[in-house]
Amino acid sequence: MNRYRYLLLTMIVLLQYSTGFSQVKVEREHRIKKNQFPEAAHDFIHEKLNDAKKIRFYKETDTTKITYEAKFKKDKLHYSVEFDESGKLEDIEILINEVDVPEDSWSNITKFLEEKFDKHKIRKIQQQYPITSEETAETTLTNAFQNLLIPSLNYEIMVRGNIGDNHADFEILFNAEGDFIKMRESLPANYDHVLY
Repeated sequence: MNRYRYLLLTMIVLLQYSTGFSQVKVEREHRIKKNQFPEAAHDFIHEKLNDAKKIRFYKETDTTKITYEAKFKKDKLHYSVEFDESGKLEDIEILINEVDVPEDSWSNITKFLEEKFDKHKIRKIQQQYPITSEETAETTLTNAFQNLLIPSLNYEIMVRGNIGDNHADFEILFNAEGDFIKMRESLPANYDHVLY
């Protein structure tokens, strides 16, 4: 009887550990031509981003959905504007540095990272302005271009870290106060284009 209890307990522990990291982000991003971008999204960009530089278009395939992204530089900042398949704006992200995050928020984020990982390295930090029910696409765009620190923004942090024997890349989302929202394990970048 004790043998079955031990086996059952081991299975429960393994199941809990494996489901904690079961959200693996199988995402592939590749550059596309302007005419492959959704028309509504292209019209939105053409209308709103008249002073953006180096606009590039991408298609991102995830395990659950397909999104389109326009990346560009405006006012010395690197932006990423994400749309769904129909061309509806989903969020706007700005590439930032650690010093751009308010001190209290950064303290909460660092505390989480130190508790979660045995060892970690931050690879990228983005300030994310998601579309909310209270804000229109116009408002979100204005907030992002003014780089406002508003309560609805999120911080998306890409981390390479160790949790026990598991060494992987993670995408972690925090709210404006630096409180944890969600974490997904990311697959390494797709290098199919490299020829050997």
